[in-house]
Amino acid sequence: MLTEPIALQRRRHKDMTAEEPKKTRSTAQKAVIRSALESEKRFVSAQQLHRTLEDQGHTVGLATVYRQLNALSESGHADSITIAEKQLFRACAQDEHHHHLVCENCGKAVEVEPPSEDWITTTAHSHGFEVTRHVFEIFGLCAECAASAQSR
Repeated sequence: MLTEPIALQRRRHKDMTAEEPKKTRSTAQKAVIRSALESEKRFVSAQQLHRTLEDQGHTVGLATVYRQLNALSESGHADSITIAEKQLFRACAQDEHHHHLVCENCGKAVEVEPPSEDWITTTAHSHGFEVTRHVFEIFGLCAECAASAQSR
């Protein structure tokens, strides 16, 4: 289980099927990386995705995987979080702003509804803050990892 402090970096997600901006070129490697990310149901590292691609018989360099995942995150096509100094990525099902429950052990993620915007604004205002943005993620152990930890 990851026990180090958790830093979180969220990017707004866009539809993974949306057209790429005109200034980026579409390549076979980019399409393979994007497809592999879409098939994952959990947050994964570049190394994990690279290993998956190799297992599927694709020849893509690790540096290319890093570059493409960062580009997808920067463009808003994927979410990115940092857990225990490891950057992880995930394609999400929702196009609008969303939040996750994230397993600190296996990276499984579930999209959840956040507290209401009214709650966020009211809480901020009651402490003298003006809201410019918010991040809401809940970290813990999924049912499978919690059961595994208890059986040890």
